[in-house]
Amino acid sequence: MTKIADLLSAGRTVSFEFFPPKSDAEADTLAATLRDLEPLDPSFVSVTYRGGAESRQRTYDLVTMMEAETTLTPMAHLICVAHTVAELTEILEQYREAGIENLMALGGDPPSDPGAIVGELTYASELVALARDIGGFSIGIAAHPAGHPRSTSMAEDRDRLAAKLSAADFAVTQFFFSLEEYTSLVEDLAERGVKKPVLPGIMPVTSITSVPRMADMGAPVPQWAIDRLEAADAVGGSAAVRAEGIVLASELCAGLLEAGAPGLHFYTLNRSLATREIAQSLGLAPH
Repeated sequence: MTKIADLLSAGRTVSFEFFPPKSDAEADTLAATLRDLEPLDPSFVSVTYRGGAESRQRTYDLVTMMEAETTLTPMAHLICVAHTVAELTEILEQYREAGIENLMALGGDPPSDPGAIVGELTYASELVALARDIGGFSIGIAAHPAGHPRSTSMAEDRDRLAAKLSAADFAVTQFFFSLEEYTSLVEDLAERGVKKPVLPGIMPVTSITSVPRMADMGAPVPQWAIDRLEAADAVGGSAAVRAEGIVLASELCAGLLEAGAPGLHFYTLNRSLATREIAQSLGLAPH
C-alpha cells in the first residue's frame, strides 16, 4: 500500500475520483471506466461516501476491491455526521485491517431525515483527530476555492481551512474554473503559515445545461467561460460545446501545472472519456 502523502512528497500526482455504483448497470459502467483509466497509471483514486450503512458498505467494498484486484491505490472518503464515535472508530479500524491507509476526512451535510442519527462529531477536523488517534492513515481534507457554503466570510473559511489542513496531510479542492481561484486559495493558506499540498479538483463543463447545476454545487462557471461555451453551441451544437469544455479544462490544467500545483485530481462521474481526452491533451496519456 502506498500513502498519498509519500506520493506527493515524491512529485506531481494525477488522481481520479469515483462514486460507488448503486445498480448492476452502474457497476458495469464503473468497471469499464476503471479498465479505461488504469493504463493512465494514476497516482491514486478516491471513492466517495454519502453516509448511512448501505453507502458505507458500497464504499468499503469498492475500495477494498481496488486494493485487492487492481494496481490502483485507493483512498476512502468518510463523513463524520450521522455516526457515533464508536461507529467511526469501527469503520476506521476495518479500513486499517483491510490495508487501506488513505483517508479523505469530511464533515458531511447534516441529515435531513428527522429520524436520522445526528452523530457526535460535527467537523472534519474532529474526524482527522480521531483518525490520527487510531494511527496509520495518510489523511486528506476538502478545500473550497470559493469558500465553504456554511462559512460566514472568506477570512473565516480560510482560517478554518488552515487549521484543518495543519492537522491533515493534504487537501483536495472542490472543482473550479479559474486559475486565480486556486492560486488565491494557496496564497491565503501560505499567509497563515500552511504550505501543505493542495490538489486542484477538475471537472469539465460538457453541456450548457450543466452550468446552473455547477452553481448549485457551489462552483459557478465564470461568465467568460459561459460565453465560450455558448459561442461553441451557436456554431456546432452540443458536440461543439463538449469539445470546448474539454479545451477549457485542459487550459486550466496547463495553467495549474505551470503555477506549481502538486498534481491534478479529476472528478470523473464514473466516466472515462473526458478525463482521458484532457490527459492526452496535456501529454499525460499515451495515444
